[in-house]
Amino acid sequence: MEVIKTDIEGVVIIEPKIFGDARGYFYESFNAAEFEAKTGIKTTFVQDNQSKSCYGVLRGLHFQKPPYAQSKLVRVVEGAVVDVAVDIRRGSPTFGKYVAVELTAENHRQLFIPRGFAHGFIVKSPIAIFQYKCDNLYAPQSEGAIAWNDPTIGIDWGIPEEDILLSEKDKCHKSLAQADYLFDYNENLY
Repeated sequence: MEVIKTDIEGVVIIEPKIFGDARGYFYESFNAAEFEAKTGIKTTFVQDNQSKSCYGVLRGLHFQKPPYAQSKLVRVVEGAVVDVAVDIRRGSPTFGKYVAVELTAENHRQLFIPRGFAHGFIVKSPIAIFQYKCDNLYAPQSEGAIAWNDPTIGIDWGIPEEDILLSEKDKCHKSLAQADYLFDYNENLY
């Protein structure tokens, strides 16, 4: 696997080595020892999730508060999305900044989102099947979110706003400045 650093420390893109021939392809989507050796990040994933969404569906920007904060390793197995990680750690030199990466079934890229970040994605293909590994279990009482269209963050989702499809819950999240909860950069989240 190749690890590509982004502009925000801890958020990394993973490109697996693909072995392909006339029959198709094979790749190792995750290897804990190699991941730790190449990123310096030690994490144990305990839950895998999968969603299917149509064009324009935007899910996010979600996170879980401590003690249920989660790191995620996300990928697309069918279709294409723009995946976004937003630094919501007060005091961080990159607070309010984001990384956006196109993840597709063809490029096999994955994005690692550390604890302390809000996460979201938008579907750019007719449908997308999206998978993510989490290093903490889902805890509904710990849910947190930031508005997908917060102008201070300024995410370019890559499709016209009138095409964006949101859940009722995702339509009413607060801005970063109004958030009920944000992480502290100096807090150990692991």
